[in-house]
Amino acid sequence: MSRSRKKTSPPEIEVLTREVPLPDTENNSEKFVSIIIPAYNEEGAIDNQLKRIENVMSKTEWKYEIIVVDDGSRDGTVQEALKHDVILLQQPENRGYGAALKKGISHARAEKVLIIDADGTYPAEAIPDLLEKSAHYDMVVGARVGDNVEIPWARRPAKWFLRKLASYLAEYPIPDLNSGLRVMNKEAVKHFYHILPSGFSFTTTITLAFFSNDLLVHYHPIEYAKRIGKSKIKPTDAYHFLLLILRTIVFFNPLRVFLPMGMFFFVLGMGKFIYDLFIGNLSETAVMGFLAAFIIWAIGLLSDQISRVGLGGKQ
Repeated sequence: MSRSRKKTSPPEIEVLTREVPLPDTENNSEKFVSIIIPAYNEEGAIDNQLKRIENVMSKTEWKYEIIVVDDGSRDGTVQEALKHDVILLQQPENRGYGAALKKGISHARAEKVLIIDADGTYPAEAIPDLLEKSAHYDMVVGARVGDNVEIPWARRPAKWFLRKLASYLAEYPIPDLNSGLRVMNKEAVKHFYHILPSGFSFTTTITLAFFSNDLLVHYHPIEYAKRIGKSKIKPTDAYHFLLLILRTIVFFNPLRVFLPMGMFFFVLGMGKFIYDLFIGNLSETAVMGFLAAFIIWAIGLLSDQISRVGLGGKQ
């Protein structure tokens, strides 16, 4: 069911402050990539990260453009970025990691887009390997390894549970659910713009969206460095990630959620029914279990049909 409400067009908040000439890629159009770097108060790290990227890319055959999206920084991030030949998109207020990425991807001129953080945690040296493998996949993700990936003990159970749940729902093992270093097909990403959030859950959502739509995804191990500055992800975000995983999978593959849920109540009802037969006293509990199972399955089938219609029958 859709609801209509009056909307006003938001003001254009990004400003293209520097333009880099489009590389000549007529002879080899596949060797052109747009590198998107979202940045929020990264004055102490972005200059070094840009130097690393430029140094790495200069040793490859790839033509490239670097798009820095300043997401309302209040420090010297913009000044540090403008020391380099980049396309700078400025937003006067902080709108979120996902919003910055979507703005950057919208301005990208290459068919392949690579996203990487400005804080220096993701190795620019891994970019050539990811680009090389991207010829065979719709998305290549840098799976984080190394000592600096250590997760506090209090957060490990939640992190493990979210990864296992996402892998089960996506029907594919996911070693890194929200890595911020990945190469993607631009048109494939834009196909999911309507569901991509503005916050840190952008990468989680695009991961699940690709898997749920049978797009080819490859994970490549990368070293993960200690970040410069303070992490912007809060412990309470685990709850929001859980809701996000469930919403995304219900949107793309609702039967993956509703079938086992209905089976749970069906088994409970069957167990109670068998027990009641032995004691010679049939109760309403068994009937309620069966009824709950059939209602959940019916909702799942209806959701699946709605999902197929909404996605144009691509599932």
